[in-house]
Amino acid sequence: MQVDVLIIGQGICGTMLSWFLHKEGKSFALIDNANPMTSSKVAAGIINPVTGRRYVTTWMIEDVMPFAKGVYEEISSYLDTTLIQPKSVIDFFPSPQMLNAIVERVKEDDTYLHPFPDQNHFNQYFNYDFGCGEIKPAYIVHFASLLTTWRKILIEKKVLLERDFLLQELEVNIDSVQYNDIKAAKIVFCEGIIGTENPWFNLLPFAPNKGEALIIECEGLTNEHIFKRGLTLAPLSTPHYFWVGSNYQWEFSDDQPSEAFYKSTTQHLTNWLRKPYKVLEHKAAIRPATLERRPFVGFHPYFPNIGILNGMGTKGASLAPYFANQLAQHIVHGLPIAADADVKRFSRILSRQ
Repeated sequence: MQVDVLIIGQGICGTMLSWFLHKEGKSFALIDNANPMTSSKVAAGIINPVTGRRYVTTWMIEDVMPFAKGVYEEISSYLDTTLIQPKSVIDFFPSPQMLNAIVERVKEDDTYLHPFPDQNHFNQYFNYDFGCGEIKPAYIVHFASLLTTWRKILIEKKVLLERDFLLQELEVNIDSVQYNDIKAAKIVFCEGIIGTENPWFNLLPFAPNKGEALIIECEGLTNEHIFKRGLTLAPLSTPHYFWVGSNYQWEFSDDQPSEAFYKSTTQHLTNWLRKPYKVLEHKAAIRPATLERRPFVGFHPYFPNIGILNGMGTKGASLAPYFANQLAQHIVHGLPIAADADVKRFSRILSRQ
């Protein structure tokens, strides 16, 4: 088999890159071992334009959010399924100080932050003492449906190899790569956390962190919003199912679900929710975040046929479509990659390999 691009990994990055290459009419093959506990498969798929306790606007959100929305709607039409839904974020304040902070923040900029008109509206669902604010627009992307449905297309097109990628079987030539019977002009690694071990890119400033989530069933809870109070509670595509997760664990000993997370999360839910719930599943994965909180996109400065699309962290739902498109446009038309994301910004570090 001879292709333009060989893609390693079918998480959100590999899926998006293959979509844009498909749109450009470029040939590709994709290798993925169907690991059920990758960060893309554990993630909630939330696009939130505001981040942190200071309610700071997310990096590049004015560009990446509308672009991502359009891409997911286009893929939804192509796959005949709903992959993205608008869901505002209801943020419950833990203290009067946080309530005052958002009031002041809204005065400065009300593009995404808004006071919720009825502060008692959610009393039937939650215990809360200091009111809530609303962040909108925000979105839920149904990663599970996207990855599974697109995978079926890849299998039908006979471009997906469901197996482990074995680095020792890759041969890198001046103007191509060879992997078993696949010859490609370029290879792009969309490996997620495995990228920290990639011999061409392992010197990049990755900052792995662990994320855990519970999948719960709660029949009495509305699915109209994403809810935040320490934890994030987000509706899934299955009726009455919700994703409940935290942000970061910087210190961890393995990638397995932990008893500590389960206990603290269920205790938090029991104190917060006024509706009965049932835990259905407990998931965990290591995210390929970066020290700069900026992704790694592009081709190695000294091996121009070896590329990377990685490091999206918790913002994969919004960043992956945008930068996968940039990488595809770079491959096909030679267009530039944003300087803040281009892996060539680490040319000095990568020269040590």
